[in-house]
Amino acid sequence: MAAAVALAGALLLASACTAAPSHPAPPTPEAPMTDATSDLLAAGDADAVRRALDAGADIEARGDGGMTPLVAATKANRVDAARLLIEAGADVNAKDDIQDSAYLYAGARGHDEILRMTLAHGADLRSTNRFGGTALIPASERGLLPTVEILLEAGVDPDHINNLGWTALHEAIVLGDGSARYVEVLRTLLDGGADATIRDGDGVLPVDLAAARGYDAIVAELRR
Repeated sequence: MAAAVALAGALLLASACTAAPSHPAPPTPEAPMTDATSDLLAAGDADAVRRALDAGADIEARGDGGMTPLVAATKANRVDAARLLIEAGADVNAKDDIQDSAYLYAGARGHDEILRMTLAHGADLRSTNRFGGTALIPASERGLLPTVEILLEAGVDPDHINNLGWTALHEAIVLGDGSARYVEVLRTLLDGGADATIRDGDGVLPVDLAAARGYDAIVAELRR
């Protein structure tokens, strides 16, 4: 009897030990930002970027809006700073909080010198912004002819459809003003392989969108 009681007590003790709740290890605290990295995020010119990099700054650190130093430099079209960062290995495809990368900003804003650098250093041509559009779509919308030419030459798909149901052709017509530069953009897109028979999300053809806005020169391009 005594042996049975002792055995039961031992089993209860073992059960209590194995059932004891485990406490997860506390999360590893994030390493504090170094002065060099802070300097890099605040850098406004190439010399400041160079000093920060030489001091060991984190080239992919995130600042306001989740922007890396390269994204910030590209957005402001600071060409020399962007060149230093790219040559030092900055990721041209890293996106900020609104899903824009250095490559996407350069394409959308016509910062062509930086755009060429991003293309030469691994820009993802299929990368899209928060609207689901490639760099070619906002470039076309804004009538940025040289940028459109660069992107088409690089191989960006002219028929990519964004979340609004628009290709670059649709966007250039709907959000453009039908002026001569937009006629040139439309012509360049068509010569670059854009399909004028793709309908938008409402089933409307580019030529009908142009006709409804009185863009006769664009209509002529689409019908040639």
